[in-house]
Formats: sequence, C-alpha cells, structure tokens
Amino acid sequence: MDTKRMAKVFKALSHPHRLELYLKIAQAHEASFESGCECFVTDIIASLPIGAPTISHHIKELANADLISTERKGKYLICRVNEELVEEVGRLLALQHK
Repeated sequence: MDTKRMAKVFKALSHPHRLELYLKIAQAHEASFESGCECFVTDIIASLPIGAPTISHHIKELANADLISTERKGKYLICRVNEELVEEVGRLLALQHK
C-alpha cells in the first residue's frame, strides 16, 4: 500500500464539489456499461451547480490523483473511473475495519 498515493486520493475527494463530480462520473460510467454508450462531461455539467471552468479544474485534480482518466473525442471530453484504484481504496478501507 502506497500511503502517499492514498493520501492524494483522499485529498482529491475531500472537496465537496469534487466528490459530487466524481460520484456523477462514476454513475455515468456505470450507466455507460449498461447502455453501451459513452457519457460526456457536458452531460454531467448540467447537473452540477458550478461553472464549466471550475468543473474543468476539479476534473484535472481527480485525474492528477489517478481517480479518473480523460479522453478527448473532438471537442468533447470523456472521463472514466480508474476501477483498479477504486478496488485498491476498498481494500485499504476494509483493512481499517478488521
């Protein structure tokens, strides 16, 4: 377990808007598996009470913490959850409860 990496993850998620954005990305990511289509960040922006430049900053912070990866498709941005990191965080939290 890399404690510095985990601290970076938890720091990234400690901001309320960033956590809300991450949860929206995770929900869209899950829905895209079921429907077979991709969810674009523009679809998420409308559901948050913050502006696009702030969302862009928060996306960059989430990507820097390796919580998500981003991909450009033309002028659109797609975010995907780093499922390996989610599993690693889950294992870390499970150890804390033993």
